Amino acid sequence: MGKRSKAIPSQKTVRPVILIAGTRPEAIKLASLYRELKEKEIPVLFCSMGQHASLLDEALASLGIQPDISYCVMKPGQDLFHITQRTLLLAKKLIREKKPSLVVVQGDTTTAMASALAAFYQNIPVAHVEAGLRTKSIRRPFPEEMNRRLISLLANYHFAPTKQAVRQLEKERVDKTTIFCTGNPVVDALFSLKQKIEEGEVSISKQLLEEVHEQKTLNKKIFLLTAHRRES
Repeated sequence: MGKRSKAIPSQKTVRPVILIAGTRPEAIKLASLYRELKEKEIPVLFCSMGQHASLLDEALASLGIQPDISYCVMKPGQDLFHITQRTLLLAKKLIREKKPSLVVVQGDTTTAMASALAAFYQNIPVAHVEAGLRTKSIRRPFPEEMNRRLISLLANYHFAPTKQAVRQLEKERVDKTTIFCTGNPVVDALFSLKQKIEEGEVSISKQLLEEVHEQKTLNKKIFLLTAHRRES
């Protein structure tokens, strides 16, 4: 009789954590988490959805992150219907292909809401970074306030930036064991970028340096203002 061939045991596939970002703020606030997971050798993939294509790419480049997966949802004259539909279908495809153990979204964008919904539809746990922020009206800001409320209903883990955000989630009867007060991730991004500037990995434009120096010489206060909401 011939010898029986021994079956080679199959290695268990490790399911990655997927971080999904569609806009510049999402990229900035998920960057530190992505690096931390990498350093701890936890399988992780960074997906760029491209709701804000050039702005998102610019932010990732400045933070030294190359997306593992890139899509381009953005199109000229895009509206909420397009962003929601396109992101939902792409997130469905991504989740089916990569079979993640967890999908992480940030904030209140349409990308975050649609990606969380796609994960929920496929029974994949969702983690929400910067959870628990609220206003008194679902239309202020629009549609961001409704987006983050919907994500809170879909999420399994809620990473709140402040104690007030934690209290808000508890008020909404979110399971206390799923809420974690982590601080604001944009602060981590700020210190990371500051370090890159000090180490020469990122350079500041000469024009900006000269402008700041001139205003300081004139003893003027300097303010940084970003205005991107529809209400603005």
